[in-house]
Amino acid sequence: MVQRRAVTTVLATAVLLVTAGCSSDDGEEPNTGGTSATSSTKPEASPDGGTEESAPPAKGSVKVVRTVTEGLNSPWGLAPLPEGGLLVSSRDEGTITLVDEKTGKKTELGEVPGVSPAGEGGLLGIAISPDYASDHMIYAYFTSESDNRVVRMLYDPEKPSGEQLGAPDTIVRGIPKGTNHNGGRLAFGPDKMLYATTGERYEGPLAQDKKSLGGKILRMTPDGEPAPGNPFGDSLVYSYGHRNVQGLAWDTKQRLWASEFGQNTWDELNLIKPGGNYGWPDVEGKEGRSGFVDPVAQWRTEDASPSGVAIAEGSVWMAGLRGERLWRIPLEGTKPSADPQAFLTDEYGRLRTVVSAGGDKLWLTTSETDGRGSPEKGDDKLLELEVK
Repeated sequence: MVQRRAVTTVLATAVLLVTAGCSSDDGEEPNTGGTSATSSTKPEASPDGGTEESAPPAKGSVKVVRTVTEGLNSPWGLAPLPEGGLLVSSRDEGTITLVDEKTGKKTELGEVPGVSPAGEGGLLGIAISPDYASDHMIYAYFTSESDNRVVRMLYDPEKPSGEQLGAPDTIVRGIPKGTNHNGGRLAFGPDKMLYATTGERYEGPLAQDKKSLGGKILRMTPDGEPAPGNPFGDSLVYSYGHRNVQGLAWDTKQRLWASEFGQNTWDELNLIKPGGNYGWPDVEGKEGRSGFVDPVAQWRTEDASPSGVAIAEGSVWMAGLRGERLWRIPLEGTKPSADPQAFLTDEYGRLRTVVSAGGDKLWLTTSETDGRGSPEKGDDKLLELEVK
């Protein structure tokens, strides 16, 4: 393996520094400090009053088992199929590709009509229907000429390559779009409801406007209707006050975790509560202000710019774009049990999406071809990891 720069494994330490100026989500500002994160290590009781799972070790490990495939163009969404294989969306090409996880063979399903890539927009998150065995539906979040939207499509593997996607059925439209801050992560929760993350397209007040779909985490039925039990009645909004969330994952207690891009100071890992206000643009990072939910952990923007998150072996694993590293946040209930730990620093470049493969395995995609990286031969890659 050719290292891009020196490979380091960093145990994060608390800092009290605040950076000046404004950084973009993907870190075009120069690095002005060392790797750092802050988190509380005091255990907290489970919200449901149950006994918490045992905390994982303070220090973990990551091993890259193999490169599953390479030569991916602007990979963004990543969704394992029940029968095997991994679907990968291309942000800039607007296509979905099936990767055989054993051989690395790539088969293009087809191009999603209506995708209008620009800046951070394009074909973003994808998700598999919870009833996939019977309906064979694939869900996608993409940027069109006028908005961001969520669609679903029938997948027919018996058709020729490039023709395996049915016509898209739009289930949500009108999500604000921008050159930056489009959110885009899609995931079905344990409740079989569909969750979507949206950005505020660089218009901070949208995040606090509960009538806007921008700067939110949305929760909906598979048909795109407001999910039963949503905190604001007949609304898709599940939580608000977000700048640009790109990662969603549930732990073994069915708690929802999300990663979020900061601006001047702190990137965040949040525990999502129904109806919670996560502060943007009034609050960034931990401030302890009434009416806002503080993050569980935070990072300097040059050390993270977090995108995908996954849960494995009792820890949150978070992919960093600008930070070019994979963060491990060991959990004890709803709090970190030790300081966050960084792996793969500068080894594979920008990291976009991480997904649990079950047990101690993760899938991880790089993001060097997204216009902000420095692509090398073979980029972008899909990696198989073993974590402890």
